Amino acid sequence: MPPLEILVDARGHRCPVPTLRLRRALEQAPPGAHIRLLADDPLARIDVPHFAGQAGVRLIDQADVDGALSFLVAKD
Repeated sequence: MPPLEILVDARGHRCPVPTLRLRRALEQAPPGAHIRLLADDPLARIDVPHFAGQAGVRLIDQADVDGALSFLVAKD
């Protein structure tokens, strides 16, 4: 069974809001869940990987999708 994937759409918000929403989703997610964050602030390219490293979560994927940044993070 694939892991639960939770979508956090933070498009239209400036940093640090996308990272704060990701943190909140991680706190509420069960172990093993994946959280996909969508953001359109260019600073998210720096902030989200930095946050993932600090929080001890795994950044699985980072991509540009339809004009937004998409990050997939695993809560192991």
